[in-house]
Amino acid sequence: MPFKSFDELRAASTALWPGDEAAARAALARQDTLTKPQGSLGRLEEIAAWLARWQGRAMPKLDKVQVVVFAGSHGVTAQGVSAFPAEVTHQMVANFTAGGAAINQLARTAGAELSVVPLEVERPTGDFTQEAAMDEADFLKAVSAGYDAVADDADLACFGEMGIGNTTTAAAIAAALFGGEPASWVGRGTGVDDAGLKRKAAAIEKGLARHRAALGDPLKVAAALGGRELAAIMGATLAARHKRVPVLLDGFVCTAAAAPLQKLDPTGLVHALAGHVSAEAGHRALLAALGLPPLLDLGMRLGEGSGAAVAINVLRAALACHTGMASFAEAGVSKG
Repeated sequence: MPFKSFDELRAASTALWPGDEAAARAALARQDTLTKPQGSLGRLEEIAAWLARWQGRAMPKLDKVQVVVFAGSHGVTAQGVSAFPAEVTHQMVANFTAGGAAINQLARTAGAELSVVPLEVERPTGDFTQEAAMDEADFLKAVSAGYDAVADDADLACFGEMGIGNTTTAAAIAAALFGGEPASWVGRGTGVDDAGLKRKAAAIEKGLARHRAALGDPLKVAAALGGRELAAIMGATLAARHKRVPVLLDGFVCTAAAAPLQKLDPTGLVHALAGHVSAEAGHRALLAALGLPPLLDLGMRLGEGSGAAVAINVLRAALACHTGMASFAEAGVSKG
């Protein structure tokens, strides 16, 4: 197991590769030689340089793209925070494995390798209104599982989640890390009604009050209020930084899962882009707090890594232009 204590994980979360500035400069310089007005491809040009920085090569590639979906079960569902029963988590893991979910179709369309990592789905976390969701050992086990899921030779990693109740845990983490009223972070998730929204906000209020002593430590927040799949996403995002793999973040749950890394180190998420902004109420505010402008805004709120998987195609477009376009000199085109 990569991490045996909060202190070990905290140290690893601040020992971060700064990226390859020379590769990013070279990529931007190449963009300025291609047959187009400078800057006319907008964020596609920025994406090419971002890939170069975090892959450590001026001509990046997307030959091996990973999509990893982590699944976990949540004790806070006892508070009536979801429109779906808890057993749907286990059933959806089977659906992923059979190839029948949206993420299966989207990963295949994007040319990505999909894997599914169930994290003791049969054993829900503690109900954070009554106790910590995870103790230190349980939390670190999940973080380590996520860390180990990232391939050393990946060119890009996207992470997804499945866990009935996890928009409540994500909202609890967001409220603990960034403040604000719980009601401002909660959304309808699987489709709860107005009474369900009130139950979600009330559960978060109880959780914040119960775990007040943990609120100054991002890792203890993630353990007390989170879930195994969220902890795994944090571990996977950290592993990607250590292994020089850029990351596309998915929706609200995935973003909240990774957010403690930025609280531990201000540069903790600079190797990540927000693939999209979801329709879940708190996601736009969370991305703003993290300084992550989304690539897409399609009104999606499925999770599973689905929004990030769609955004892979935007990165492929950026890479195709960066590597395939001719320079003015090669094409015999006069520069203005």
